[in-house]
Amino acid sequence: MDLLYRSTRNAEKTVTASQAILKGLAEDGGLFVPAYIPKLDVAMDELKDMTYQETAYVVMKQFLPDFTEEELKECIEKAYDDKFDTELIAPLVKVGDTYHLELFHGATIAFKDMALSILPHLLTTAARKNNVTKEIVILTATSGDTGKAALAGFADVLGTKIIVFYPKDGVSKVQELQMVTQKGKNTFVVAIHGNFDNAQSGVKALFEDQALKSALNEAGYQFSSANSINIGRLVPQVVYYVYAYAKLLQNGEIEKNERIHVTVPTGNFGNILAAYYAKQMGVPIDRLICASNENKVLYDFFRTGKYDRNRDFVLTSSPSMDILISSNLERLIYTIAGQDAEANAQLMEQLAREGEYEITPQMRERLQDFTGGYATEEETRQTIRDTYRSTGYVMDTHTAVAAHVCRDYREKTGDTTKVLIASTASPYKFVGSVMAAIGDSDGCGDELSMIGELERLSKVEVPKAIREIQDAEILHTRECDVDKMKDAVKEILKVEV
Repeated sequence: MDLLYRSTRNAEKTVTASQAILKGLAEDGGLFVPAYIPKLDVAMDELKDMTYQETAYVVMKQFLPDFTEEELKECIEKAYDDKFDTELIAPLVKVGDTYHLELFHGATIAFKDMALSILPHLLTTAARKNNVTKEIVILTATSGDTGKAALAGFADVLGTKIIVFYPKDGVSKVQELQMVTQKGKNTFVVAIHGNFDNAQSGVKALFEDQALKSALNEAGYQFSSANSINIGRLVPQVVYYVYAYAKLLQNGEIEKNERIHVTVPTGNFGNILAAYYAKQMGVPIDRLICASNENKVLYDFFRTGKYDRNRDFVLTSSPSMDILISSNLERLIYTIAGQDAEANAQLMEQLAREGEYEITPQMRERLQDFTGGYATEEETRQTIRDTYRSTGYVMDTHTAVAAHVCRDYREKTGDTTKVLIASTASPYKFVGSVMAAIGDSDGCGDELSMIGELERLSKVEVPKAIREIQDAEILHTRECDVDKMKDAVKEILKVEV
């Protein structure tokens, strides 16, 4: 039986995988989820000898059954090529007593490349499969990394336009420069006067705006999303957890069927949800350790069962995690509610109305796979500094949050299970914060001027992504208030509502 997808807020209507990718968000505001999580049909003994591309096909064919073998393999080959600076695509590095899965070797030096390198190919293939003739407008909110990765992926892709909204003062200098220097006649970047949650809520509101949808339809456009709310973003992320476990086995770091923990620096919950899906597929993962920064809404949720975004929003040195509304958590809530779309919808309505909800004791029982933890700004800095001094390894701020939470969990529990840490960004992406943490700078100067010193300390060559922006022309200067996001879209697409 082919795997179909349904909305987390309406279990009645089903769509194919390609239709779910095209739509991005369900018409009722829910997120598309697979009717069930498929099992791996290739043994780990065989997977351990596969390339990243071969592993991607094994995993993704299970989730995308209406893509032919030829279509899916072509998407994979186009995505995971020399855009990455290593043939391994996602190398494993042993740092102290943990294993770092480096997910930042793509074109924009952040983990979002792992999925956004393939999403444009999945989307355009899905459009052909469903006889779509309208131009697809990718609408995306970013806390820093998704924006650039999506812009790079969709730049000059025929039949598409992409509009990215980001918080003006909520991203690093490098992140901002990567976006505002992006080339491509179909790329548009808008800085909003607000935070990421404002941007994300604004984008969801645009998707649900029926008058705008009608006007776009008449003008020959249709919306889709490159955020992790799109199942075409989430499925490719499952791949690297399967790949990482297989490579740990191949390298002799673990025994056959040995269980490991996975620690993920978490904001919008997509990356750790992908690890949960990998576990459901049959990967021997034990605990999923959810690492938060000082915006610790997820830590509090796993500790109490109550999700409460009614709190101060904190700007931190790990801006991609500065999020109080973790959209992908809805997919997990739907699952632990027993795939009860009505119950999930009521909780999401309560979140929108009151800014909080509380799950039932029965639902909490189904969260036993997860453990939450968080790092303060000082703990994040200390982890970068201590790791560099003891091992010579330089990590970015987001990875440092995960590394601290991992160490804290081990010290409190005495658990000696081997741990995989999702290393989500290059230290070059947050050079000011990293250099300040190591102690060679106060982090207050021009970030670009510190790049040479970071190269000397880390003994890692400056990535191409950084070299490209150092003297690049600023191409995008649009800004708007949060309540003017719709006007910005209308202006860019030249539509009247």
